[in-house]
Parts: sequence; C-alpha cells; structure tokens
Amino acid sequence: MAARDYGQYSGISRAVELIGERWALLIVRDLLVAPRRYGELAAGLPRIPSNILAARLKELQAAGVIRRAPRSRVIVYELTPYGRELEPVVLALGAWGFKAMGEARDEQVITPASMIMDLRSAFQPAVALELPATAYAARLGDAELFIRVNGSALDVSGGEGPVDIAFATGPAIHRLISGELAPRRAIETGQVEVLRGRGELLGRFASTFHLAA
Repeated sequence: MAARDYGQYSGISRAVELIGERWALLIVRDLLVAPRRYGELAAGLPRIPSNILAARLKELQAAGVIRRAPRSRVIVYELTPYGRELEPVVLALGAWGFKAMGEARDEQVITPASMIMDLRSAFQPAVALELPATAYAARLGDAELFIRVNGSALDVSGGEGPVDIAFATGPAIHRLISGELAPRRAIETGQVEVLRGRGELLGRFASTFHLAA
C-alpha cells in the first residue's frame, strides 16, 4: 500500500502514489547511476533524515521498484527491472526541471549522481554522431567525473583515464549547457578552468550536452 492514496483509478495517480513521496524520486535517480549501500545513499542526499530514508526504501521495496541485494558481503540497494523503466521518465523530468533552475543558491550542492543524470538528460546523440570520439574529465565542485562520448554512446562515471580535455567548474556548468554562457567566455572569465588539454574542446562539450533553458 502506498503511503498516499489519491483515491483515483489512473496510471498517473498510481505512479505518483509509488514514487511521489518526498525524496523517493531522488533515491531512484541515484540508483539509476549505480547500486548503493545505505550509507552511500545517505551521503548522496545529505539533507535526508535517516528515518525518512529508511521509510522511503521500505516503501520502494514494497512497490517492487527497488530491492536489497548482497554484493561482496555487503547489502546494496538496486533498482529492479520495473524500477529501471523509470530511467526515461527521470531523464525527461530532469530536462523539464532544468528550464526552471535559475541561479544556484549558496547552500545547494552538486553531487556526482545528480550531475551524471543531468549530463544524461542533456546528451545530444545526434550531435555526438557528427563529432570525433572525445573523453572529458570534469571537476564539478567536489564531484569528479570521467565522461566518454563515442558516437551516440555516452559513459559517465566517477573513474579516471586519458582525456582530451580536463576542466574544473561549479554551477556554471548548467549555464554552459543551457547556452547562456559561451565556452570561450566561460574560460576567459574563469568560470571554467581548463586543467589540461585543448580549451577549444569545451565548445565540443557544450554542443554535445545541451538543454535549452
């Protein structure tokens, strides 16, 4: 039984009953990146009270969206096949919500999982098909991402490897993705710092990942 019952016989109302409670969809978002232990989920959602996290995990398990699984002698939470069907929904919501983001507030953080999903939302495979394969390293606040684009294939992870360009930035990455901040201007004003590689490749990044604000 869902925590909230809207009393309507409708697919949308049922979906909201299952994943519409506060924090539930962000838990799903983070598990779309990778299975996580309880502590990893808590660390990725620093404002979630522990009792709420426990309650949401229990509700999502009861709904068949997530499950507990043993991994190397620890228990992780992972999406079920039913839960993974939410990926296009989450990506579409991310693209839709991007239009209303505005400027970042001082207390807001960028987590690795949130940025990975934002990049997945912004990825333009049709554009990438016309560009050479490129690897990027992006330091976004405390998040460090390794981004590989090869045609219409995208891989974003917290790993590392050889890259064509490495850069550091913060919330300005969202202005870059929206087209509000031109790549050259971003570098000139110090909003993006090129750590190594060719700075002009930041323009390729901005073309490959784009969401209209």
